[in-house]
Amino acid sequence: MNQVGLIAIGRNEGERLRRCLLSVFEKVECIVYVDSGSTDGSVEMARSLGVEAIELDLSIPFTAARARNAGFKHLRQTHPQIEFVQFVDGDCEVVEGWLEKAIQQLTDQPDVGVVCGRRRERFPESTVYNKLCDIEWNTPVGEADACGGDSMMRVEAFEQAGGFNDLIIAGEEPELCVRLRQQGWKILRLDAEMTLHDAQMTRWNQWWKRMLRSGHAYAEGAWLHGKSPQRHWVKETKSIWLWGLFIPLLALTLAFPTHELSLLLLLGYPYLTYRIYGYYTQQRGYSTGDSALYAFSCVLGKFPQLQGQIQFHLNRLLGRRRSLVEYKT
Repeated sequence: MNQVGLIAIGRNEGERLRRCLLSVFEKVECIVYVDSGSTDGSVEMARSLGVEAIELDLSIPFTAARARNAGFKHLRQTHPQIEFVQFVDGDCEVVEGWLEKAIQQLTDQPDVGVVCGRRRERFPESTVYNKLCDIEWNTPVGEADACGGDSMMRVEAFEQAGGFNDLIIAGEEPELCVRLRQQGWKILRLDAEMTLHDAQMTRWNQWWKRMLRSGHAYAEGAWLHGKSPQRHWVKETKSIWLWGLFIPLLALTLAFPTHELSLLLLLGYPYLTYRIYGYYTQQRGYSTGDSALYAFSCVLGKFPQLQGQIQFHLNRLLGRRRSLVEYKT
């Protein structure tokens, strides 16, 4: 596949990174691994496989966006003939056959700038947190608003949009997709297996940090593009503030003057949970158990997401940059 290069990013992924690189070894023109300060020998391991490895400057804050941009720059300098680039996180393994399907779609549809497929969790039954990830990634196929960390992009489209925003600590792919769609490019999600992901989430605080990070991403995305025609993540941000702060605040502060009638507002939480549960059982075909689990997590997740929203705006007002929110050990 001399028209496609691959960029993998990671930090202390160990054996997960090895599986990632071996899954695409000798299947693309060039593999570039970008490392964000690993201490587990990831760089040496990648180079031992013949992979071109880049180490980011430790003095500049790490972001996945910065790593992907650095990999893309290196790829274009060393392999200027590349037409498509597959981005993949270092904890993911590319599924056999995906690269061919993605290239075919981009070749057949010149107005498509990005294609992505189904990312699955490698061990969905090992913990409830892994299962939640697997459900979250099962998004509808067809034309989409955004892609995730694993996707194949047309080089022309990526360069026209200006690449990723180096400063964004989470949600950098949907933010790029906003700019791609503004340039007239389409994002297509295929009904095809793409990658296997190893979340390695075993503890409650990991789930909390991951949800906090998503809240931060929603806040930053809405701040950057909320006034655009796409209204990027405005609805999601409003929902977080409503359920994470305003409803419980009203219910508690008005409890005394309303003789506790305001506490009836809290019934909105089981109602919202039931609505999400119904959608995943009736329209998405999930089991009652999985639907209930995911619905409960969506509602409970409003609170760590609120924390992420508050942190973003506090840092913005104080002129500070938020460091990465890492949930893995």
